Amino acid sequence: MGISLNDEQWMRYAIRLAQRAEDQGEVPVGAVLIKEENCIAEGWNTPIQKHDPTAHAEIMTIRQAGKVLNNYRLTKTTLYVTLEPCVMCMGAISHARIERLVFGAFDPNRGAVCNTLQLSDAPFLNHRIEWQGGVLENNCSSLLKSFFRSKREKK
Repeated sequence: MGISLNDEQWMRYAIRLAQRAEDQGEVPVGAVLIKEENCIAEGWNTPIQKHDPTAHAEIMTIRQAGKVLNNYRLTKTTLYVTLEPCVMCMGAISHARIERLVFGAFDPNRGAVCNTLQLSDAPFLNHRIEWQGGVLENNCSSLLKSFFRSKREKK
């Protein structure tokens, strides 16, 4: 499946959420969960602020969506996130039964969709996740690179 205009629209929304994370001193990653073309939940990285290593954008979004839908199963939804999810987040995405994942920047070091691990179609998981990577990849990558560059310069 190719990239749609809706994919780009929702990724732009996730980028704005990532910028919120950056404004709060967090790694700029944002996520939004869509069901029937409506935003169900949104989140951004907050592990530093919350003193919680699990407070990744995806996890925050999934937690909020569960409360909104009053269900731990988030079927027939699409999750947009600015960075390829890590192992923890892919586990949560699978357990939540999110149907589709769309991400911006690839993470060759920690990405668990198609890089370090390929959990989107791991045979030991009983849920397959349709995914699309590289949506507004340059925008998402630039945000992260700029953030880390500014952190290095401050040292």
